[in-house]
Amino acid sequence: MTKHEPSASERLLDTVGPAFGKLRRSALLEVENPVSQKDLSRTLVLNIVLEAEQAAEQDGEAREVTVGAVGAHLGVDPSVASRMVSDSIAAGYLIRAASQQDGRRTVLQLSAEGRELMARFRRHQRAAFESITADWPEGERLEFARLMLKYVASQDALRNR
Repeated sequence: MTKHEPSASERLLDTVGPAFGKLRRSALLEVENPVSQKDLSRTLVLNIVLEAEQAAEQDGEAREVTVGAVGAHLGVDPSVASRMVSDSIAAGYLIRAASQQDGRRTVLQLSAEGRELMARFRRHQRAAFESITADWPEGERLEFARLMLKYVASQDALRNR
């Protein structure tokens, strides 16, 4: 029996997983005015709240984020999610509020400081992308950005099934 030699396409696709593994947030630390490592981890939580707010603005439907929702979204235990949320609250980036849908529940909202951190983080993400792809042709940079957004949208669609 002969061994099947992988095609160039198969070899390329086999390298995608390890390439994702090499992606590091540390690239964001090397751009001008870096975001601290601690704040980088906080942005995981803040981004969930921000995305829910943005989705609610788009479709007019309230989307409340709880500690449990953070844990589910990040795929971590409730105790880990609780510590992450508590840390973001202690840092002044999140506030707890009563749910408008069920006053017995507590929901999370971004504080003004949390909004500023996320705006600064977005600027850093763009600066990192521009730095990493600085020597790419403009068409490739834009195509990569478009395909990355498509990939993330497909990933979100799978998660929401």
